[in-house]
Amino acid sequence: MRSGSGPLTIADRGCDPALVIVDMQNDFVRVGAPLEVAAARDTIAPHRKLIAAFRAAGRPVVYTKFISHPHEMLLWQWSPQCRPPVKTCWKGHERRYGDSDRPLECTEIIDELRPADDDLIIEKYGYGAFHDTGFADRLEALGVRSLVITGTVTQICVEETAREAFHHGFPTTLVADAVSSFDTDLHAATLRNFAMKFGWVEDADSVVTGLTALKRKDVVGA
Repeated sequence: MRSGSGPLTIADRGCDPALVIVDMQNDFVRVGAPLEVAAARDTIAPHRKLIAAFRAAGRPVVYTKFISHPHEMLLWQWSPQCRPPVKTCWKGHERRYGDSDRPLECTEIIDELRPADDDLIIEKYGYGAFHDTGFADRLEALGVRSLVITGTVTQICVEETAREAFHHGFPTTLVADAVSSFDTDLHAATLRNFAMKFGWVEDADSVVTGLTALKRKDVVGA
């Protein structure tokens, strides 16, 4: 977390970063998923580029998973697909999708972005990754001082996680071409609002370029 005063430089807001990939799960991304975000599939290529860059720089890659409690909860009021018999994002529940030849566990990260064995995975029972998960402490233990956030859905779980990051003191960048929504207007409004009061919005290429420059600077200064 950042402390002190004064404006953040580009180096400050990219210092010791982690990549946080929000909810790129089967029940959101696969064809015919109960909470399908078709645009999420368009973000797979930018995600792969970012993941490769963060791994090459030796920086943490973090995945979040939205998990629905298997009992009545307030969130079901707005996501009734979580109720039986659909059981959206119920851990251990499998279903078939239009782009898969076998049943898949509905809460798992899509195969195209499969986590590595040593990646941090945060399971959350709400929209934000920080609420009641110990996520901030885990990031600090990893020496993380800033975040780059991607995933789905822009105006729900991505935004909630990014705002929570702001309140925990992590300079945060949303990646415009690696976040997605089922509503283009809300997607655009969220990015505009976040850039106005909470953090930065860049595209994947800019993030990769900045990360490469920081890595080069670290090597030269070593």
